[in-house]
Amino acid sequence: LARMGLPALTLLLAAGLLHTQASPSARSFQLDYEHNCFRKDGAPFRYISGSIHYARVPRPAWRDRLLKMYMSGLSTVQVYVPWNYHETLPGVYDFTGNRDVEAFLDLTAELGLLVILRPGPYICAEWEMGGLPAWLLWKPDIILRTSDPAYLAAVDSWLHILLPKIKPRLYHQGGNIISVQVENEYGSYYACDYGYLRHLLGSFRALLGSEVLLFTTDSTRAEELRCGTLPGLYATVDFGPGSNVTEAFAAQRRVEPKGPLVNSEYYTGWLDYWGEAHASTSAAWVARGLEDMLQLGASINMQVSPFLQLTSLPWPGADYKDQYKPVTTSYDYDAPLSEAGDPTEKLFAIRTVISKFQPLPLGPMPPATPKYAYGWVALQKVSASPEGCTAPAQHCSAAQHPSLSLQYADLLDVLDVLCPSGPIQSQFPLTFEALKQAHGFVVYHTQLPWDVPDPATLGAPPHSICDRGYVMLQKEYQGTLERDGQTTLHVTGRAEDTLDILLENMGRISFGANTSDFKGLLGNLSLNSRPLSNWLIYPLAIDTAVQQGWPHAALLKSSSASREGPAFYTGTFETPGIAWDTFVKFPGWSKGLLWINGFNLGRYWTCRGPQQTLFVPGSVLHVGRPNNITVLELEGAPPTPRLLFLDRPLYNRTLGCSSTATE
Repeated sequence: LARMGLPALTLLLAAGLLHTQASPSARSFQLDYEHNCFRKDGAPFRYISGSIHYARVPRPAWRDRLLKMYMSGLSTVQVYVPWNYHETLPGVYDFTGNRDVEAFLDLTAELGLLVILRPGPYICAEWEMGGLPAWLLWKPDIILRTSDPAYLAAVDSWLHILLPKIKPRLYHQGGNIISVQVENEYGSYYACDYGYLRHLLGSFRALLGSEVLLFTTDSTRAEELRCGTLPGLYATVDFGPGSNVTEAFAAQRRVEPKGPLVNSEYYTGWLDYWGEAHASTSAAWVARGLEDMLQLGASINMQVSPFLQLTSLPWPGADYKDQYKPVTTSYDYDAPLSEAGDPTEKLFAIRTVISKFQPLPLGPMPPATPKYAYGWVALQKVSASPEGCTAPAQHCSAAQHPSLSLQYADLLDVLDVLCPSGPIQSQFPLTFEALKQAHGFVVYHTQLPWDVPDPATLGAPPHSICDRGYVMLQKEYQGTLERDGQTTLHVTGRAEDTLDILLENMGRISFGANTSDFKGLLGNLSLNSRPLSNWLIYPLAIDTAVQQGWPHAALLKSSSASREGPAFYTGTFETPGIAWDTFVKFPGWSKGLLWINGFNLGRYWTCRGPQQTLFVPGSVLHVGRPNNITVLELEGAPPTPRLLFLDRPLYNRTLGCSSTATE
């Protein structure tokens, strides 16, 4: 050592020190049953966390949302991974663009946030089928969320793809993932299959190792904690600000007598269902409950950052509570960070409470994103190209047509575009799953087998319309059949008149019942109780067509002057040199979907509410060239079709289908 000299010795010691600091073995995140806490690197630790859904946030906004969560005093974020978002078909995986979960996790680490991961396989999250892929239902007798071998084989295949991406990001491996949740609120599911939970525990351990902290989450009900917990998985609970904190944690103590108190889902708001009032939870109430828990030394994860689904397909799910209850497009459930990512009074109230227990990061909270009210966009219904212009409408000069022109096509007139492979013939109707159609719409086409001079009852067996059926006779809209609603219509016609039913999937059940929620016509339609047969069935690929430029790449002619029934409306508009976030309202429209520049922004349903606007992130808009609007209206457009772009959302109103509000 003497011969090495001081500089060399110093370098050696420094290298050893660096090795010790960087060594994964020096990092740990563990349970301390003796002192009822977590230990991070050996020191007592309590996390204050917030949930965020990368699948619901446009990728350009990921950093903004995470930074706002960090600046609010959160040390940790809880991240959901929806299986069906990544494995869109069996063995077909997508981890690109908005689905790049590894890039999202790397960003959390860059910003200094720890992560609690919720990889499912079932996550709930008010997401279609709770994150389970619809293709599981191609095997009609599969029993989801159980030890059914077909289900377990699909789960294992998925976990072998996902969890190896997660393992190097675990805390003890040098990453920032401190714990991983297994399943979600399994105790609320009817099956109560411990063999399934044991299988998941074995798979997670095999793929992630023995050191990672695995846990479960359930409500505080004794029955749910009985069915949702398992030795080897640390049991946590979830509850909202209306609960008695002492009683709620006493429920956790009955299954985990020792260890940290944890509320894994503290509800800062609540979800919205179509046709019901917008949920609202007071900031003071949320703050008081948070402070009560922190005073007990609990670790908490809050529902903090909600967002509209911003993906290529409508992903909202549905609950089943005595009836089918589809969730609105917007996931802004009065949360601390708004749908547009804006800090709210509630976020600042939470931040104030956190500041009483730990220091806040230095610096200001990032501001709300700028919004722009682009105003009224007067759409013109045109049946052909403007005079003298044969190019697609968006290329015609401003002198030849208004700043936003509209083209129109009845859905039934463009089935060749929306179903390029042609229809499937079947004696009786087939479900979406039998057709291998996950989302969207299917047209069922047949003919009246006999003359119907007097009104006859067109009806479906109970629970067989899943979820809404738009009925056309001779291409004239007759009305709508609905799950848990109207299931009959009266029609008249002649033999061989065409009968078409457009079936809409409003989202598979994500909570409250068996999640095997088949879509389409599940039973045969009948006319005066006589079954109809000889169907042509068209699975529609509307999203694909719109993403590929239809109908803006083709000039359409309207086959009918009628404004009722399913039809497409298209137009273009330009931004005044900026592309800021905005909200679009649908005055006088009924129900349908909106795309801008091929990007599916979700459903509107003005007559049901409460949501009256769709959020349009500035990142989907163009500057310096036209923005293409496509609307699929399902029931009836207003006499003067137009949209209103606002700088704020409207969540809690029901205007009615005939509204001509001019605000």
